[in-house]
Amino acid sequence: MADHINDLADSADLPELPFERTNPIELPQMYNTLRAREPVTRVRTQVGDVAWLITGYEEAREAFADRRLGRSTPVPERAARISNSVLLGGPRDESIEVEKAKHERMRRIFAPAFSARRMRALAPRVQEFVDGLLDTMAELGPPADLRERLSLPLPVLVICELLGVPYGDRVYFRELAERVADLSDPREAQAAMNALGDYTRKIVIDKRAHPAEDVFSDLAKIDVPDEEVALLSAGLLFAGHETTIKQIDYGVLLLLSNPAQRDALIADPSLTDKAVEEILRVAAPSNHGLPRYAHEDVTIGGVTIERGDAVIIATTAANRDERAFADPDRFDIGRDLGTQHLGLGYAAHYCIGASLARVEMRAVFGSLFRRFPTLALGAPVEGLTEDGNSLTGGVHRIPVTW
Repeated sequence: MADHINDLADSADLPELPFERTNPIELPQMYNTLRAREPVTRVRTQVGDVAWLITGYEEAREAFADRRLGRSTPVPERAARISNSVLLGGPRDESIEVEKAKHERMRRIFAPAFSARRMRALAPRVQEFVDGLLDTMAELGPPADLRERLSLPLPVLVICELLGVPYGDRVYFRELAERVADLSDPREAQAAMNALGDYTRKIVIDKRAHPAEDVFSDLAKIDVPDEEVALLSAGLLFAGHETTIKQIDYGVLLLLSNPAQRDALIADPSLTDKAVEEILRVAAPSNHGLPRYAHEDVTIGGVTIERGDAVIIATTAANRDERAFADPDRFDIGRDLGTQHLGLGYAAHYCIGASLARVEMRAVFGSLFRRFPTLALGAPVEGLTEDGNSLTGGVHRIPVTW
């Protein structure tokens, strides 16, 4: 084991994360270069540690499905860190057994909340939200920041409705969510995460006395310690709207940067579902990756990953694997996705909120260009400023006109 550690530590010429890209909607070319050479290869992380980077599609599916890879580590004393993120920067501080038990309990608790029945019931309400936001956008007129007018407020409205969070608190919890996602100051991000946990725990406790038809009321009924309730509820509030904001942002950028695809969607609204799936495949707002740790020796793509090694699953790169998708860098809303993309995870780690994300995105992309068929970017996409200090990435604003 000592030789293995020294071998990793002496690897001074490894590719270093994060990789640069030419503009926000392009994937860094280095991912393609590494995948062509070694779909499972060692890299140096944002904080200087060594980890295995997975850029291949089949290899990423193997990693998702292999239960010997998890978020906890069997050797915390030598665990590599991926970044300074308080959420996905390193291993969880818990045993492997506790991690597995919590994961199974979480999915069992939240599966009914995100069931197909509940999402079907929510869909008309989501459409009402979209229509209202587009009405306001039309009234205020161009130019506009589409992020401010649509892609940010919609997921916040929806998650408040679904979870039972007061909409009047949106400025407070959005500010906390942005601080939680910050990669530049781990102590401040942890303080924000603690505050978000305290905030949601109080709501859940109140739901015990005043239940309603919402997810936090469901969470109030389960028999788990308040500390775990705080983590579950805060995590759900954060993930339930933060990532969807970025997917809507990048869907708009992709369609406006590919006018023929935008026009095809306007001409044929039945393409909306395919457009959503292609956005989920191609969009890459975050340049971070999903961390895992080997609980024992694991072989992925013919490469042996030793017990305790860190692994980064780069789903954005795997979704551009030419072995899985024809002409993978081309954004094509008419694409027949016979191969399941990994934009929402895979196997036991398939996103539990996938149905919610799809409901919101279908409402947006089924309505936006019908209401504003001449919508166009107000600035070149390559000139938009990326948020490099955010775990979820993205751009600061999306200037549009019509």
